[in-house]
Amino acid sequence: MLTSEERQIYRRHLQLPEIGEEGQLRLKNARVLVVGAGGLGCPILQYLAAAGVGHLGIVDADKVEASNLQRQILYGPADLGHLKAEAAARAVRRINPHIQVEAQTCRATLGNVRKLLEAYDVVVDGTDNFPTRYLLNDACVTLKKTLVSGAIYKFEGQVSVFNYQGGPTYRCLFPQPPSAEEAPNCDATGVLGVLPGLVGTAQATEVLKVILGIGEVLSGRLWMFDALTFQTRLLKFACRPDQATIGLDNANPNDYADFCGAGVNAVSAQELQVQLASEHPPFLLDVREPDEFASGHIPGATLLPLSNLDKGVGAVPRHHPVVVYCRSGRRSAEAIERLQTQYGFSNLLNLDGGILAWDEQAIDA
Repeated sequence: MLTSEERQIYRRHLQLPEIGEEGQLRLKNARVLVVGAGGLGCPILQYLAAAGVGHLGIVDADKVEASNLQRQILYGPADLGHLKAEAAARAVRRINPHIQVEAQTCRATLGNVRKLLEAYDVVVDGTDNFPTRYLLNDACVTLKKTLVSGAIYKFEGQVSVFNYQGGPTYRCLFPQPPSAEEAPNCDATGVLGVLPGLVGTAQATEVLKVILGIGEVLSGRLWMFDALTFQTRLLKFACRPDQATIGLDNANPNDYADFCGAGVNAVSAQELQVQLASEHPPFLLDVREPDEFASGHIPGATLLPLSNLDKGVGAVPRHHPVVVYCRSGRRSAEAIERLQTQYGFSNLLNLDGGILAWDEQAIDA
């Protein structure tokens, strides 16, 4: 039952015949997992918490960075350097102390995705990369969960609901992951600060409709928004039987690989730590931007931003092991591919997971 305090908080919901006390109790008993506590995840979490969704899970392994504050509105300067999942959980509890919040400071992977999702009714995708989108879709198909998906790019956004009551899945709309050439540049594309708020709020709306069983859910329809013209479009798409049955057990595992790193040899953060302590440590090459480097880097690293890679090739050793890294391993993979194909380097390794993995390993140690 709702407490007297909850009745006051949710009064405007209770006044709606489409929700009422029965609907509010549905929200209170619902379990929603939000994967990604960034630009999309912040407004999603805010509105689901305020609406009274009783159990919220947050999955994110990143830390709050200064560049996040332009659009990730759950965080402020005091949160810099803190794990997003934990900072978001604290903010959500301040919004609504009557709900339960669980923070998972990890990435969704093939190894842990079943465990992450199994306790929740609805999964919300607030991530920014295609491998995770396919992984979450396939996990939701396998576990029979509804997936509310959103994506943003520069000034454009889109939202849809997949695997809802037997409806189309993400693969019905996008059967194959894009190639590295077709996908937006990882980590390097800007975005209008308010755009994730608009798209994330639309995702939160769909979650509430799914839980409450009201309205026309965006199943089999893709809502597209252009912030520059403020025009919206709805694209209808049908269920594809050959794609709708693809789940974790019959998908191509390569769909979950980071295509930005195809053909690149990698080293783990743990392995790098051992190598750096050896008699002949590798040369460290940081390909992030100067402001990122200044906010924190691996000791001894040399900065050569990806944007200036061609001008600084001469500074990269050719006859000594070189470990290249960026924030998450994507830009560094691109740098390695360019150095290998255009300049003939054969001594390069990519730091798997980038400096995020390095920092995470340091915390675990």
